Amino acid sequence: MIRVGIIGYGYWGPRVARNFHGLNGCELSVICDRSVQSLGRAKHAFPGVSVTCDPNEVLCSPDIDAVAVITPVWTHFELAKTALQNGKHVFVEKPFTSTVAQAEELIDLAASKHLQIMVDHTFLFTGAVNKIRQLIDAGTLGGLYYYDSTRVNLGLFQHDVNVLWDLAPHDLSIMDHLISAKPDVVIATGQKHLNCHEDVAYLTIYFENSVIAHINVNWLSPVKIRTTLLGGEKKMLVWNDLEADEKVKIYDKGVDIKSGEGVYDLLVSYRSGDMWAPKIEQTEALSAEAQYFIDCIEQQQTPFNDGQSGLRVVKLLAAAEESLKCRGRAVSV
Repeated sequence: MIRVGIIGYGYWGPRVARNFHGLNGCELSVICDRSVQSLGRAKHAFPGVSVTCDPNEVLCSPDIDAVAVITPVWTHFELAKTALQNGKHVFVEKPFTSTVAQAEELIDLAASKHLQIMVDHTFLFTGAVNKIRQLIDAGTLGGLYYYDSTRVNLGLFQHDVNVLWDLAPHDLSIMDHLISAKPDVVIATGQKHLNCHEDVAYLTIYFENSVIAHINVNWLSPVKIRTTLLGGEKKMLVWNDLEADEKVKIYDKGVDIKSGEGVYDLLVSYRSGDMWAPKIEQTEALSAEAQYFIDCIEQQQTPFNDGQSGLRVVKLLAAAEESLKCRGRAVSV
């Protein structure tokens, strides 16, 4: 039985607690938060679980096997480091850390102590992303041309990070999972309007195999949009995460080019075939991820969303931050 302690019971913490509670092979033992009101909500939701305001009662307890760190990103490093130093496996909310150096130190520490790190890239456990990965692996789309995502809404405004660090990790982790090529260059632009952090940003990533990715993240949109386009040489795909049904649609559309001897002999033909929506597995992603974390600990198996996965996302975010400060200067990854 893996005994889990949770640090952080604000916005995402209650969801994490609910999904760890009652899992096979898992016991939710303690919940920690600085807020007395938050602990009151935790006590009401989980009457049999201990609560505390002191993180050290979780991090240093001999009765805890794994710690879920669900706190602002600037606190992740110290909390995760202390947990690892005390022999705890670690589940960390995205993004993994504030800097590349912090991520690398945690990875080395976990390896030296034979402990698991899992970064909470929840979308990797959705039925939609699983289906898209299957389609790519099966060659249904053909070679990828582009990944284009719009992830916008009105709020939730963060006070410690900009919109890139808040929303872009979702798409960066999905791209890392779907695109086999390595990112090469990052260009980011954005603007501040309401506080000291950018609330609108645009991120472009060039990959080594000519794949290009574009991500639009925005806290100032009048509507909520969660739409991703993937273009391939054979077929194209639209993923609308807000759709109740038919979240993923595949279009047999594309462009075929045949060229003669000169540029004026270039022949372009447009292909327009059927559209179909594959069946998507209806499971709660966070529940599947929590169970996977427990299973990886029990089986001593490295998760695919491990510290290295988190590090790759942090490297892209760090490059994007550098580019953003220089008004869109290209930054090598």
